[in-house]
Amino acid sequence: MPRGPAQDDAVDFGAEALPGLRTAVSELAWLLSRGYATTSALELVGNRHDLRARQRTAVLRCTCTDDEAEARTARRVGAAQLRGRAVALDGFNVLIAVESALAGGVVLRGRDGALRDMASVHGSYRRSETTQAAAEAIGEQLAALGPSAVLWLLDRPVSNSGRLKVSLAELAQARGWPWTIELDFDPDKRLAQLGGEGASASPPPVVASGDGWILDRVDASFDLAAHTIAAARPDAWLLDLGLL
Repeated sequence: MPRGPAQDDAVDFGAEALPGLRTAVSELAWLLSRGYATTSALELVGNRHDLRARQRTAVLRCTCTDDEAEARTARRVGAAQLRGRAVALDGFNVLIAVESALAGGVVLRGRDGALRDMASVHGSYRRSETTQAAAEAIGEQLAALGPSAVLWLLDRPVSNSGRLKVSLAELAQARGWPWTIELDFDPDKRLAQLGGEGASASPPPVVASGDGWILDRVDASFDLAAHTIAAARPDAWLLDLGLL
């Protein structure tokens, strides 16, 4: 799971490729808004624009319907609204996005305005050269934002998640950050429950994630990855594929 740029990213996501990628996102959104199946719609659009596999992944991650984009944007809160309120993090989602940006990898902004990376966790997580710096950058931004509590949720089934939990706990203790770090078999569902209809707290926690499934199910979200990257790596390789 490399965090930095892939071998062909300079071409696949270079200036000449951007117009086609943005058009592909728009066309895929049009198809999804009209009920086309995601897999077949992506294949249709990808073939039309002769997109490579990594480009297709980027297009898919940046695409949602108009209704989804509008609803997600409406529920996204600003940084000032985190002060005094609990925050729940989609741990791997936020951490890996920041790791990728710090490593010089491409990060994407989709039609819904959320930031996403190109790395993937497929059952295993390995620390990278930017893991510690990313965790520290996230922690520093959270400390400045002043939430009342911070909950990190990590995928228990992912190997090395336990080690990451220990590492984050040690960092929080050393820096005096009031973090709770938990392993969960289904953190996506847990975050949706904590921040959405199943919430027991009032107001429910603000959820930090770029995952569309989660963003569709919570009352309030915050793009912590984007906020952290803007502060820690303002020259990050950021592609906005939601533009036309």
